[in-house]
Amino acid sequence: MKTVATLALKPGMILGEDVLTYKNELLLPKNTKVDDIVVAKLNRYSIMCVQIMEEADFATTHFEKVRVSEGFKRFEEKYNIYMPMYKKMINDLIYTGKSLDQNTLFQIYAELSGCAKNGELLLDYLYNMLPSEDDLTYAHCVNSALIAGVFGTWLGLPNKDIFTLIFCGFVYDIGKLLLPPQLIWKPDRLTDEEYEFVKTHVIRGYHIIKDQGFDDNIIQAALQHHERCDGTGYPKGLKDNEINQYAKYMSIIDAYEAMTSARTYRSSLIPFKVIENFERSASHYNSIILNPILSRIANSQLGMTVRLNNDQIAEIILINQQKLSRPLIKCGDYVIDLIKYPDLQIEAVL
Repeated sequence: MKTVATLALKPGMILGEDVLTYKNELLLPKNTKVDDIVVAKLNRYSIMCVQIMEEADFATTHFEKVRVSEGFKRFEEKYNIYMPMYKKMINDLIYTGKSLDQNTLFQIYAELSGCAKNGELLLDYLYNMLPSEDDLTYAHCVNSALIAGVFGTWLGLPNKDIFTLIFCGFVYDIGKLLLPPQLIWKPDRLTDEEYEFVKTHVIRGYHIIKDQGFDDNIIQAALQHHERCDGTGYPKGLKDNEINQYAKYMSIIDAYEAMTSARTYRSSLIPFKVIENFERSASHYNSIILNPILSRIANSQLGMTVRLNNDQIAEIILINQQKLSRPLIKCGDYVIDLIKYPDLQIEAVL
């Protein structure tokens, strides 16, 4: 809320607190909408200023509160400044073969990641971003680079390895830019022919960067990030130890970014839904990498208030280590273990 002088009030503003007379009697209740009658009444009782609700006061969920925070607004402003710079660098690489300036890429990373005091908050900021249709693939890569920094730090990787992983994020999926965007971001299920065509993006990306003098881990991450540890991935159906370690990192980062980024046809998935999806497809990923990341995401939700699919409101009080997506919750006077109630689902974080 903010304090506003009565003379500066504008129609449509909402009172944030009860307004009392000098006799401590209620003059106007909280949530009253300001109009000419309200202003006249305030003047008649010589009320010099009142509390007015701001955008943040209307936010009801955790992510809405993040979206209207000053920190997110600074992040969004910087993101929109650096995105055109990143786009030009990538387009120059793809269409003219101009080498990427690594210092500039890491400046972009440092400026954006520096807007958040920790990794959890940075992920919340990314959760609230909605890039334009023309920027979806570029944003996917920038977001993946930022997520790579967070996950690499959570995993305790050496700085050198984290920097390599961040660089992977910036370039691993640029092959998609050579495919029709309406196909890449098609909201409906792809036909078999379309899917086979989309799969070529890893080969295309590989050919763009293979002669740029990059660390081989970066090149292999672009080629192999859709390989799966159980052999169900592409382009070669590699298994477990056959897959480059950085490609294993990027496969998780790629899936996480896709699930947590809003699209015009769907909202971002909430953390517990993201975890549930990873648990269902756990055989695709290296568990030594995946499990600590999911545990960190789940633990970041402790104490959060959530809404269930039966419209009940509950608090997250304990994470079930055997199934991270199904925590213990407190609902009124009752503690509920969601593992025992499969029909109950967490629908929103409040």
